[in-house]
Amino acid sequence: MSRIGNAPITLPEGVEINVSSDNIVSVKGKLGELSEKVHQDIKVDIKEGVVTLSRPNDMKENRSMHGLYRALINNMVEGVSKGFVKEQELVGVGYRAALKGKILNLQLGYSHDIDFNIPEGIKIVVEKQTTLKISGTDKQLVGEVVSKIKTLRKIEPYKGKGIREKGQY
Repeated sequence: MSRIGNAPITLPEGVEINVSSDNIVSVKGKLGELSEKVHQDIKVDIKEGVVTLSRPNDMKENRSMHGLYRALINNMVEGVSKGFVKEQELVGVGYRAALKGKILNLQLGYSHDIDFNIPEGIKIVVEKQTTLKISGTDKQLVGEVVSKIKTLRKIEPYKGKGIREKGQY
């Protein structure tokens, strides 16, 4: 059985965390600010730069919420201190990407270009015409954007053409 919920979260330097009366945890760091509403049964304690979470009993729902919110708070702390980065490759003849302000322009072998609107809080860098670097403070949002870009041209199983994460086979 996993004991993730019991593990303490050590706050790095420059990261502040606050818990409001209606159980909203807000984390502020050098890269930005994130907040999350925590389940009413989960109690968040902050002492001397260490965050611990506790649950009232061992009911199945409370055990699952305990680990979930510990992981979410840990991801928020890591996001505002270091950030999250994922890289993607465009593999195929004539496949390329370009940035036009807050719009990512993709040429993926279709008869038309695809314009992808970059959401707020996400930064995309086109290193080469075929390499994208997606970064942000919110782990869930970074993963969602990477997934949406991958669905624009799925990997073809025979030649391997399409959009893939760096290192994916």
